Amino acid sequence: MTVAIAPSEAAVPPAEETSGDEEFWVEPPASGDVAPSGDVAASGDVAPSSDVASSSDVASSGAAAASGDAAPMDDSVPKDDSVPMEGSASTEGSVPMEDSASTEGSAPVLDVPEPVARDAREFGAYARTGGWAFALKVARSVRPGGQSAEETPKVSAKEFAALAGCSAERVMRYYKAWDKAADDGMVPHFEVLVPGADIELPDAEVWLSYYTSRSSAASERGTAIAAAAQAEGIRPTKALEVAENPTALRAAILADPSTAQAARAALLDRLKEDPALQTELARDIARTDELKKAVATETRAADRIGYVRQIVENGQVKTPAGQTIDAPAELRAEAERHMSLIDELDDDEEAGQWATDAYDTVKDLVAQTVAADPELRLQERRTKFYSSLQKATRVFEELTFDDVDDLDTIYEDDMLQRLEELQQAITMCITTLRKAAPAAESAEA
Repeated sequence: MTVAIAPSEAAVPPAEETSGDEEFWVEPPASGDVAPSGDVAASGDVAPSSDVASSSDVASSGAAAASGDAAPMDDSVPKDDSVPMEGSASTEGSVPMEDSASTEGSAPVLDVPEPVARDAREFGAYARTGGWAFALKVARSVRPGGQSAEETPKVSAKEFAALAGCSAERVMRYYKAWDKAADDGMVPHFEVLVPGADIELPDAEVWLSYYTSRSSAASERGTAIAAAAQAEGIRPTKALEVAENPTALRAAILADPSTAQAARAALLDRLKEDPALQTELARDIARTDELKKAVATETRAADRIGYVRQIVENGQVKTPAGQTIDAPAELRAEAERHMSLIDELDDDEEAGQWATDAYDTVKDLVAQTVAADPELRLQERRTKFYSSLQKATRVFEELTFDDVDDLDTIYEDDMLQRLEELQQAITMCITTLRKAAPAAESAEA
């Protein structure tokens, strides 16, 4: 039992200040291991002064009680002689017993079973070094590649795994982590390590830079995932775990809007550098009616916003007939006002209605601008006529008769009737233009 004896002066008050009926309290020892006592109890009871020959005896008894190993007083000892009890100290000073702390304030030496002490030491080693403690066991016991069993007492990774009761893949993950660290000069190489020999190990924080708990990290795919994870500032093991559980990833995307948002952002980033993914995603959209409608709606909103933004940035606007004119100050100011509202929207806010309002307002102002200027109005009508004429010409040019040999196979009476109606409309249009020609020539003259 470990016993520490306190100085006699601090144990109890002087004998003359302690009455025979008075008791004082002594703080119980930290270990709580107090031997039973007849005259001196574990709680700190002190024998009456009539039974004690001198103050030094009382001090010795009090110190023994405070230490937790006070022996019972022997009534046969003469009161005139001061005889120190076993485990106590003399009045000149306290002398520590065997296994006690040598200096005041030092950490106590615990008397614990060796298995407990061994566990504590191993736990402390792991707390300080993390996985390095286990990697060292692998590095110093598993022989490197190229060495035969005759050259070294070390064993193969497979044999070590069998002795450890785990898979060889797990052993090799520790082996490869040590190998990488050795290449960086963090730890010694395998060849200089001896089975059972301990060395100074790096800090635990460095371990995760070399070790991955997943065998998939060794593949080309795993290497790419690990590199992307490091670029994002997260541990590679987290990214690899997600990559190995696509069903779990799907469940998280379906259940959690924030996860779905993160997945959407990641896909958009990947689309920029993955043409194959672009094609697949476009095909999926084209085959899904809901997505096609959503894309059409968003495209229309984007076109309208672009129309208004062009007025703000370039100061020009297109008329309904397709003319490009300088935007009046009033029109440009209104376009700027609408764009400021649209630009303030958050990314998750719907911009469709804002785009519609801006487009309709600007379009009305453009129509008013055209109507207020006679020259511009006339040019607008002329431009509109030419636009329609060009469209009709392109459509009619598509009606070819290259396959005249088998034209009878596609002939229908309705075809001839509609062409005749078109011919009449063209003739009427030509006649009208001819009537207007002399007036236009006289006006120019």
